Amino acid sequence: QVQLQESGPGLVKPSQTLSLTCTVTIGSITANYWSWIRQPPGKGLEWIGYISYSGDTYYSPSLKSRASITRDTAKNQFFLQLTSVTPEDAAVYYCTRGGGGGVDYWGQGTPVSVSS
Repeated sequence: QVQLQESGPGLVKPSQTLSLTCTVTIGSITANYWSWIRQPPGKGLEWIGYISYSGDTYYSPSLKSRASITRDTAKNQFFLQLTSVTPEDAAVYYCTRGGGGGVDYWGQGTPVSVSS
């Protein structure tokens, strides 16, 4: 069974860059699509973007200017960077397997707060 685990700082200051890592075990990131999804407090899920098995990326139009998803195939990890964060970026961030057609495996999620 595919397993995903998010890691990264739980607190980021406004205007700084949020950086998260997703480590995938029992599954290769060179197969399938891999997405980042977030859920702000009291709100629904928001898809951020994905990286494909070949390294291509696609982002939500609302976050495209600030989001970047990259990967390290040797470590079987993929990453999210979100620049110029504001309090509206506070959320639980999930890494998942899947792309625009839906996701089937989720990490446990990591909460991120934005505060000075």
